[in-house]
Amino acid sequence: MKCRHCQNKLEHVFLDLGFAPPSNDYLNKCDLKAPEKTFPLKLYVCDGCWLVQTEDYSQANELFSKDYAYFSSTSKSWLDHSARYVEKISTNLGLSKNSFVIEVASNDGYLLKNFVEAGVPCLGIEPTDSTADAAEKIGVPVLRKFFGVEVARELASSGKKADLICGNNVYAHVPDINDFTEGLKIALKEDGVINLEFPHLMRLIENNQFDTVYHEHFSYLSLSTVAEIFSSVGLRIFDVEEMPTHGGSLRIYGCHADDTRPTIKSVIDLLANEVRFGLKALNVYQSFQTKANKVKNDFLFFLIEQKRLGKSIAGYGAAAKGNTLMNYAGLKNDLIDFVCDAAPSKQNKYMPGSHLPILHPAELANHKPDWVVIFPWNIAKEVQEQENVAKWGGKFVVAVPELRIFN
Repeated sequence: MKCRHCQNKLEHVFLDLGFAPPSNDYLNKCDLKAPEKTFPLKLYVCDGCWLVQTEDYSQANELFSKDYAYFSSTSKSWLDHSARYVEKISTNLGLSKNSFVIEVASNDGYLLKNFVEAGVPCLGIEPTDSTADAAEKIGVPVLRKFFGVEVARELASSGKKADLICGNNVYAHVPDINDFTEGLKIALKEDGVINLEFPHLMRLIENNQFDTVYHEHFSYLSLSTVAEIFSSVGLRIFDVEEMPTHGGSLRIYGCHADDTRPTIKSVIDLLANEVRFGLKALNVYQSFQTKANKVKNDFLFFLIEQKRLGKSIAGYGAAAKGNTLMNYAGLKNDLIDFVCDAAPSKQNKYMPGSHLPILHPAELANHKPDWVVIFPWNIAKEVQEQENVAKWGGKFVVAVPELRIFN
């Protein structure tokens, strides 16, 4: 197996989580009687460009199918984050009715609807029919394809180069990161800007966020690696922001390599911080498995202890990260009774691997569990504000980055 960017031979395992089904491959009741496909969930680190990537087994069209169940608009905090971004970038770039914005992996229109409301012409590129349907219903135009060089050339030849190309949590999801990045360059106007947000590899390691590893994430990215990938196709990162979203993300600002914009000091500083942290040395990668095992084992011990005490346990958030944790820990309904989720697309289905039923959040009050595990720990505060489990004596617990109990 070779590095997806530099073609270096991969020899160093970063993390091995065994076998698991795709984390967003939710099951219907009839599926429970059929065999379930699983793939190795193993990460390698390239000691050439330091790209971290999954072992090659699953294909993008298997992971991002027409009935893809992840809808970005389910989270209010994410909607607020996206609205603030649109307001900020529109002001900074002076976007108007004469501009053109492309969002790659536009999902259900959660972000582009803000441009539509502001009268800024835009286009979403989204391969999953389920989310594209939702976007079109609220007036967001969608091109239903996987983005890359071929699509970018189609856009460029039809006069649809963009003043702004944005992509939130898509860069890690593309199997051919070189083709995707070259596509960004082709579809970008001469003085255009690229904005990508993605989880920061340094924060994943620092905060034991092994549950953010799943098959849909083909790559795990540092600023230095992304800067190298951009440079290889004639792009340059001129600014970067560190964001709190998803446990610690980067928002990069890219342009053509010969653009007159200067490279901001924040880029230089963060590149230096990554080196100090050890992202260009093998030690920090080779010690991560032990940390992941500790989080998983501590969580298992907690659940078993509570069950021995006769306590009932439910989960909140049928999130991909929850599926990674549960499947790595081998959890079934002997320890957790069910999972609640606010997304209608997931309700009345079953979690992949564990086969736990996914119920409407109202079922928490009906069942009154003693413990509620918040699997999407990045929105734990939002969940606590929405669900008052304390009124029947219940408590929240989060497993990552360490076991924490909330009254």
